Amino acid sequence: MCSWDALAVHAAKPVAVLSISAFLAAGCSVAPQPLTPSEVKDFVNERMAQVTANNEPVTGRIDLYEALARALKFNLDHRVEMMAAAVAMRELDQANMDMLPRLVANSAYSGRSNIQASSSQSVATGQQSLVPSTSTEKNTLAADLTFGWNILDFGLSYVRAKQQADKALIAEEQRRKAAQRILEDTRTAYWRAISAERLVRETKALEASVQQALGNARSLSATGQAPPLPALIYERELISIRRELQELERSLAVARAQLAALINVPPGTPFALEVPTRPPVPRPPAMSPEDMIRTALEQRSEIRQVMYEMRINKSEADAAILAMLPGINLYGGLNVDSNKFLLNNHWAAWGARASWNLMSLFTYPSKKATVAARDDLLKERSLAIMMAIMTQVHVSRARLAEYTDAYRTAAELLNVQNRILRQTQAEAATDFTGEQSLIRERMNLLASRARHDIAYADLQNAHANLMASMGFDPIGADIVLARPVADVARDLRQAMAGRDY
Repeated sequence: MCSWDALAVHAAKPVAVLSISAFLAAGCSVAPQPLTPSEVKDFVNERMAQVTANNEPVTGRIDLYEALARALKFNLDHRVEMMAAAVAMRELDQANMDMLPRLVANSAYSGRSNIQASSSQSVATGQQSLVPSTSTEKNTLAADLTFGWNILDFGLSYVRAKQQADKALIAEEQRRKAAQRILEDTRTAYWRAISAERLVRETKALEASVQQALGNARSLSATGQAPPLPALIYERELISIRRELQELERSLAVARAQLAALINVPPGTPFALEVPTRPPVPRPPAMSPEDMIRTALEQRSEIRQVMYEMRINKSEADAAILAMLPGINLYGGLNVDSNKFLLNNHWAAWGARASWNLMSLFTYPSKKATVAARDDLLKERSLAIMMAIMTQVHVSRARLAEYTDAYRTAAELLNVQNRILRQTQAEAATDFTGEQSLIRERMNLLASRARHDIAYADLQNAHANLMASMGFDPIGADIVLARPVADVARDLRQAMAGRDY
């Protein structure tokens, strides 16, 4: 028997260990650590250098297809979606690896301050029957390599892998939708930026003549060489036309900055645009409204996404059923132990173990109800998405028709204004009135050209919006974005040549 003093010493040891552990835990408590200004500054400086680090430099004038190629390759939003799709594929690889059996290597070392010995006591007499003995060394080293396979875990891992495969497809659909939106915005910004360049260039070329005409009108009115009222009316007309040109220029001013952001060119970086020969007016597909709507419902990424989500939810129902089944674990392995008292220090072991979580029988109804509720939600969401898509197609068709009429009106106005200017030039004499009319009609022609350019840009945007609402891919799967910009631009030109897009 141990003495009371020895018992007190043995009892004090756990108390001391607990006290030291509590002290260490209190000393290791975690407090919020806000970012320091220097950390934020270093982070910003590092990321600013990486924003355009992988971009190809702009070496010449950017045409439409190079702008589209740069948007696909370097637009940061599209790159985020591409990375998200790549991460989803890596997670699918990991989910497939989770289906493999387990092969676990273990090693363990154990030691004691004294020998682990024991004796036996007779049940009948209560006397010690054997002298104390041991079968274990004070220090031992053991290791094993065990192969295990749980059939239930394999089934659940298979279901999770199927769900992850659908999630990877959802990520790809999101990337596809982002590419459609970015190309649509790039096309619109490009044509509006071209309109802005034309307007600014032609306005500057005419500004000197306008100022000279205004000066002449004011001078003649002040000296009495011309009646005051016609001179004032002429001055008012020129100022009104110039104000209209300024309003048009202001509406186009942000187009260049928007285009720079879409193709990931740093703000303020100078670049020139290739002013193209205006292509033919885009025409809508030769389809009935019903066929357009059906095509949109079959091709839009939003429909595909909700269908993948419904498949994921159906797999969740399968997983809930599998979780109720008993699990069977098969195992086998090789073992080694350094204990010299063992007769066999190396051996192989195998077996099977069955386990059944009976609580899963009680939780299954709740899981089943959750899956059913989510399925109802997804069905309602699919109906809402279908209605939104049908509305978008209808609105896009109406917008295209509206902008087509607006473009035709602007083209007719430009044609009339060109004829008026030619007639004015033919009838202009050397007197002041002829010069006034010529300057006024030149400004009217400039305003008509600007409105015509804007109408064409809006028409391009409306057509691209209709095609996007129908889910048409502006690029093919054979276009490799890892190639240089010039190659991607050439592929885009060839891919879009026969699409009217």
